[in-house]
Amino acid sequence: MKKFSVTKQRKWWWLLSSTMILAGIVSMILSWTNPEIRSPLRRGLDFTGGTKLQYELDCSIANNCKPIDIITVREIVKAQGFVDPIIQVIGKDSTGLSIRTKDLKVEARTKLEAALTEKIGKFDPKKNQNDTVGPTLGAELFQNGLIAIGLSFGLILLYLTFRFKFDYAFFAFVALFHDVFITTGIFSILGLVGGIEIDSLFVVAILTIIGFSVNDTVVIYDRIREVISLHPDQPIDQIVDDSINQTMSRSINTTLTVLLTLLSIYLFGGDTLKNFALCLIIGFTAGAYSSIFIASTLFGWWRKNHPVTPNSAVVTSES
Repeated sequence: MKKFSVTKQRKWWWLLSSTMILAGIVSMILSWTNPEIRSPLRRGLDFTGGTKLQYELDCSIANNCKPIDIITVREIVKAQGFVDPIIQVIGKDSTGLSIRTKDLKVEARTKLEAALTEKIGKFDPKKNQNDTVGPTLGAELFQNGLIAIGLSFGLILLYLTFRFKFDYAFFAFVALFHDVFITTGIFSILGLVGGIEIDSLFVVAILTIIGFSVNDTVVIYDRIREVISLHPDQPIDQIVDDSINQTMSRSINTTLTVLLTLLSIYLFGGDTLKNFALCLIIGFTAGAYSSIFIASTLFGWWRKNHPVTPNSAVVTSES
């Protein structure tokens, strides 16, 4: 059976990843300059604070379920004295409405809903949503999320340095950065063109992606280290290719099994878990890709250009 050579095409793998990361960077810059977003990612209520109102027209009433005109909504909201609200028409048939603004009292919310009902139509009270988060709590959640992600990166780098060698750890760290950056880049694009927001579950998803990705990379690195100890005189590219071929079926099967579960959550888990599942789908796919095509090929390239002596390369395998 012919073996798949990853190292021969390494420049193409790197080019693909670089293109995706560059697209994410461009999207983040555009999002930052967008007056409605003012951030690399479109932040949800959890992080910005304020009040988010969500309405949906009652389609059980005759002639009530028509697509909402966002210009009309803007005029109504402006007439109510709202400052810089973020307004989105949502739903497959554009019969839903999302408005996010500063913290609103009950009286202001009631007046707004009455004005919208008069001009647009009657809303379904069972589908109305009203969420409020204080600005201080939102900023604290955002800050704690960044600290958690940074701390996980640092601890993983320390763990891999002690378990393997620093060059192993460094390129595993690059692969982790690759996975997080691609995931956040895609969500930046989705926020820019589709209005998708990130919330506290996004941070949970990123931390889960980091753990999944490093586990996949460790499996491949463990096999590379074993092959180096058994055949220290073999070319490093051959060692990397052999190690990847020996572990690829495990990596693919594990990833596919998880992705099928996440796909079910995305399709049937409801709106609350939809973006969470989508984030994990993107991140786990990027993690499986980076473990095979980025972390391993970068390590092989480095060892090829900075070879170590056989004695220093031999490290007893750990269970």
